[in-house]
Amino acid sequence: MPLNRYQFRTTWLVPSSSGAVFAALVDLAGYPVWWPDVRSVTKVDDDTAELVCRATLPMALRLRMTRVEENEPAGRVAVALSGDLEGTLTGRLAAGGRGTLLEIRQQVVARKPVLRALSPVAHPVFRLNHALMMRRGLRGLRSHLSATST
Repeated sequence: MPLNRYQFRTTWLVPSSSGAVFAALVDLAGYPVWWPDVRSVTKVDDDTAELVCRATLPMALRLRMTRVEENEPAGRVAVALSGDLEGTLTGRLAAGGRGTLLEIRQQVVARKPVLRALSPVAHPVFRLNHALMMRRGLRGLRSHLSATST
């Protein structure tokens, strides 16, 4: 696999109902409220938004997310990504005894020139940056949903 390609799989356990988790996931405009690494969201149309994300590394990523699937009864969400990263992001939700289990899968190709140039040497650093961003996202979502349910 070329070093500018990334596959990520993250599992979150969120102590909230699957309906609440689903609603938060599909509300892209609300991401900056609970996910500190999502700096801004601009609505393009009913199915598309542009996000600016910046995790630990001093580098912002501009992503366009276009809805592919939004199926609450089946617990599935999916978006196509373009911009600095190109690929797909899918989520599967399942109700569990302690809340909602959310499995997030991303398959992306780095398109931003600096990412492409640094990927051969910085691939592990970029993976760590992603892991830290996802950890902060989980903490933020848990906190957000616990605050909105009280």
